[in-house]
Amino acid sequence: MRDDHETLTRLLSAVRYEVIPTATVESRVRDTVPSDVTVTVTASPTKGLEPTLDVAERLAAAGYPVVPHVAARLITGEPQLAGIVERLVGAGVSDVFVPAGDADPPLGPYDAALPVLTALSSLGNPFPRVGITGYPESHPSIEDDITIQSMWDKRRHATYIVSNLCFDPRVIARWVARVRRRQVSLPLYLGLAGPIDRAKLLSVATKIGVGESTRFVTRHPSWFARLAVPGGYTPDALLRNVVRALRSQDVSLTGLHIFTFNQLAETERWRQDLLARYTH
Repeated sequence: MRDDHETLTRLLSAVRYEVIPTATVESRVRDTVPSDVTVTVTASPTKGLEPTLDVAERLAAAGYPVVPHVAARLITGEPQLAGIVERLVGAGVSDVFVPAGDADPPLGPYDAALPVLTALSSLGNPFPRVGITGYPESHPSIEDDITIQSMWDKRRHATYIVSNLCFDPRVIARWVARVRRRQVSLPLYLGLAGPIDRAKLLSVATKIGVGESTRFVTRHPSWFARLAVPGGYTPDALLRNVVRALRSQDVSLTGLHIFTFNQLAETERWRQDLLARYTH
């Protein structure tokens, strides 16, 4: 049990908070998030990359380690990608997360993350850290064998993996073990939904756009059901169970990627409460 507490403390001390680029998110971060916590900024298929880049620049200027999501399907072509790189490097950003994104159809020639990762490599690897997505469960629109092959192909261009949301600790543990068996040795961050208030979750879903909210719910109905039902989900219980399941697999995680849904004060309070519990 003590070993589990040490692992939980380590993971809770190596967190990344994912935020949605709304008008108020910068002030929320600055008011509630310690300046040494990494903040990742999502990209919206309805609003494009500009809000992501803008929030990332401002948070970087405020002293936060920032990770903008450079969604492949939102990039119009090589000139825009080169401009994004120049802009982010100029802002002092050293870490980007490259998902495929949900824009359908793509705005340019990139229909998946790998071509963007390859293009970044050809630009001289301007970012020391580059993240990619891992899928413990089936992707709603991509066959499992394709996601497995894709991770293998992307590993040469990336420096870490963030797991997509999954609420079954056994599934997560088996996935981590499979990744390691495939000789993918990149650091792994567990994607974890933070403490979610049902009313606030619905409010955030409304603010990010009706179309995008509908897309999210229809593609991930089990996620929404577990997050939105009172008593249906507690992040600390899932985290403890994942740590316990991974102990039996003899593999470990690097840190936590917490989907905050912009509930930053609640998320940071939850993290500090757990840290206090596990260090005493």
